[in-house]
Amino acid sequence: MESPLIQLLVLAGIAVFLILRLKNVLGTREGFEKPPQPKTNGRTDRSAFEVIEGGPDRDITDHVDEDSSHAKALSAMKRVEPSFSVSEFLQGGRGAYEMILMGFERGELDSIQPFMSEEIFDSFVEAVAHREDQGLTIEAEFIGVSETTVVNATFDESQQRAEITMRFIAELTSVVRDRGGDIVEGDSKTVKRQKDTWTFARNMGTDDPNWLLIATEA
Repeated sequence: MESPLIQLLVLAGIAVFLILRLKNVLGTREGFEKPPQPKTNGRTDRSAFEVIEGGPDRDITDHVDEDSSHAKALSAMKRVEPSFSVSEFLQGGRGAYEMILMGFERGELDSIQPFMSEEIFDSFVEAVAHREDQGLTIEAEFIGVSETTVVNATFDESQQRAEITMRFIAELTSVVRDRGGDIVEGDSKTVKRQKDTWTFARNMGTDDPNWLLIATEA
């Protein structure tokens, strides 16, 4: 047998071997590769969506018990306003808590007035005025919110009024000084935990997206 023919047979054998190896590799699925989707022939298989549609709303059940009255109230809010997200509300609530709390601590109430009911704003004004009458000032630094919990949620369908009560646990430093600048309370190097329970309200389905602080409790 001539040499070129032998070389040709050897190359053919190598090619067959490589094809079989490639087929074995491509037939093995590992890691994060997604499995092939079944063909639907242009028709949507409704059974594939039944579990998702009929299952719990994780945006709600991640924050409150599925069978609680709070969950039912949050679901009612979503029916009136489908774009409403509990998770986004909680994130916004954390930001509002920091802004309002620090505005009160520093006596800067004008910037936070739009986010409070008239009754709450008046109580803040009274507290800050009393503090100023005593010649006291507060120096505070907000560190962060370590815990946010939904403790209550109600929805009045006749008025489409939603109320959500949140409990915050925050960390901050705070120092109270008298007219002379002497510290009468607190320590700038000591981090303290502050717990507050605040209730926010809003009429769902309106153009105004702002929630108002309507009640506070330590």
